[in-house]
Amino acid sequence: MSDVLPHSAVTAAVDARHWRVLLGTLRAAFRTPDWATGAELVARVARAADAADHHPDVLLRYGQVTVTTSSHDVHGLTQRDVDLAAAVTAVADELGLQAAEPAGEILEIAVDALDIPAVRPFWKAVLAYDDVPGDPGALADPAGTGPAVWFQQMDAPRPQRNRLHVDVTVPHDVAEERVATAVAAGGRLVSDDAAPSFWVLADPEGNEACVCTWQGRSTA
Repeated sequence: MSDVLPHSAVTAAVDARHWRVLLGTLRAAFRTPDWATGAELVARVARAADAADHHPDVLLRYGQVTVTTSSHDVHGLTQRDVDLAAAVTAVADELGLQAAEPAGEILEIAVDALDIPAVRPFWKAVLAYDDVPGDPGALADPAGTGPAVWFQQMDAPRPQRNRLHVDVTVPHDVAEERVATAVAAGGRLVSDDAAPSFWVLADPEGNEACVCTWQGRSTA
């Protein structure tokens, strides 16, 4: 098993033109002049990843390719990530690509809770997220596209109504099942007045999430 490297060591070892450490991952973004060049970069990164037997997440968008790597088996960054970063940088240099600024950001959602074991199952159910190995306080999108969720311990209740809620948009034919799963996980139905456009749910401490669909909206 590879040894996890300190973030400072990883930062010092990779090409600072491209790579930044973000929440236990190593990420670079490259500007691409057209779609074909972006696809070529992705293809060559894929070949380098196969050769290294270490595979990053790659996002291809018009004008930009983002590469994110980490060593999931050890829940951190290792020499494998440093080596892969060097290989990706070499490919980008061969293609004459410049770094996109900034290298990107990672969005997390923090849920403040008095009783985390009571609240966490609701959010796992309503988001259809997975547990994170090695981090019992976190949840992650199994598709790898949504923000991470974590839970912050509160030491006193807040009597005012929460000022933020989460909208979870799902396919229309799974919405009722998602609502039922979230309620079974300890949530409660606040309102279904707007269903099937959306249902308002709350976790055991009142933090809200709306399960939404396209039905009943102006685009229907």
